[in-house]
Amino acid sequence: MLTPPAATPSAPPPPAPSASSSVPRLVIAAPSSGSGKTTVATGLMAAFAARGLAVSPHKVGPDYIDPGYHSLATGRVGRNLDAYLCGPELVGPLFAHGARGCDLAIVEGVMGMYDGAAGEGELASTAQVAKLLRAPVVLVVDASSQSRSVAALVHGFVSWDPQVRVGGVILNKVASDRHEELLRDALESAGTPVLGVVRRASRVDTPSRHLGLVPVAERRAEAVDSVAAMAAQVAQGCDLEALLALARGAGDLFCAQWDAAEALRAAVPAPALDTPALDVPGANTPALDVRAPRSGACGPSPGGTGRPVVAVAGGSAFTFSYAEHAELLTAAGADVVPFDPLRDERLPEGTAGLVVGGGFPEMYAAELSANEPLRKTVAALVDQGAPVAAECAGLLYLCRELDGQPMCGVLDATARMSGRLTLGYRDAVAVSDSALAVAGTRMRGHEFHRTVVEPGAGATPAWGLRTPQRRLEGFVERGVHASYLHTHWASEPGVVRRFVERCRTS
Repeated sequence: MLTPPAATPSAPPPPAPSASSSVPRLVIAAPSSGSGKTTVATGLMAAFAARGLAVSPHKVGPDYIDPGYHSLATGRVGRNLDAYLCGPELVGPLFAHGARGCDLAIVEGVMGMYDGAAGEGELASTAQVAKLLRAPVVLVVDASSQSRSVAALVHGFVSWDPQVRVGGVILNKVASDRHEELLRDALESAGTPVLGVVRRASRVDTPSRHLGLVPVAERRAEAVDSVAAMAAQVAQGCDLEALLALARGAGDLFCAQWDAAEALRAAVPAPALDTPALDVPGANTPALDVRAPRSGACGPSPGGTGRPVVAVAGGSAFTFSYAEHAELLTAAGADVVPFDPLRDERLPEGTAGLVVGGGFPEMYAAELSANEPLRKTVAALVDQGAPVAAECAGLLYLCRELDGQPMCGVLDATARMSGRLTLGYRDAVAVSDSALAVAGTRMRGHEFHRTVVEPGAGATPAWGLRTPQRRLEGFVERGVHASYLHTHWASEPGVVRRFVERCRTS
């Protein structure tokens, strides 16, 4: 029997379930990373879109890069479904929101099908998301080094959790007709349908580097060719009619669609700081317990009129953002205006707040540094007390320097590349009041970087982290909230309401 997942902190309640979603849907899973999920999932999205279907693309977990390829394949925004960051109760509503009006939804899994948050059972696994969505699973198997053994492998995944419905297999990296014949014979004896066979092909490979695939924004022309090749190979090797029929057999999903405005209305104030101490060496901030219940992040609106402009960094250096963030900012009353720190020498006119998310500034340090007019404009905005929310790449951009290249100089810290990968989910609590969160606000986040910021926390840190060890992290200075932690604001929409209110009044 499976071990039940550990209890997940509750998110702000969505509207009471009042509708069902019958959008046909498939979850594309695999026994392990590197099996070909992204190639197959993206190829299927593009192949079905080429047939005239409106395809809704989704990705299990916190990954920002794969959704870029999904978006290219479908012409729709790629969306994440993360049961750790947002809670299992938001997976269905967020899915229904993204898939609204579509003919088909394809959900690419994460890691191996049963792999999830470390030490948390099935939480945040592909299997859990498939069950929450009542969606059939297609298992992508790298068959490059096996023949008859594939049946034993697939049997194990099919039988491990009877609540996960594996509807068939797509065999990837098949070498020859004879190899395919052996694999099909083995799986026929195991009773598992083969829904596709994808042969080895270098054209569908996409370049990778220190944090995975190179984002679409950095290689758009080549990415278009790669996605087209994926679509052609998948369409040639897979039974699209059988896959669509399987998708149409998904159970009705009874939940209300997530709505940004409703989520903001449901956000509740944070409680007073009366929690026990957070035992972190060197802590000089209010004593807090990261085990405190999650809550909303702001109190009543102080009023104000007009729609403040919130500038959101984009371009090749800052590609990481969840689609719901811009939707929440807009619903909270902001005008969201993108800008490119590599090209734009000034912030959008009337900027009242700044969001600098994740990405790869380390790959563009010289170019970012060369844009001195924008760096000075950002520093001047901070000096005026404007709210700034920076995550990971944004944190690096606000430091004095990155790999020896001058950055914005907003934070008294330096950043550099490191050979060590920092990766994993984090349980966090805000230890300082900021433009983004009230001290005591509980959130879950994700770290994913090969850089180091020294010091790792300012005199007024942003977060107290419990996992994988207790420590203080990030910076709260003036209107700035800067941290390595990637968070999903749909889990705590009150942080967006607070941020926009500060934009109005700062």
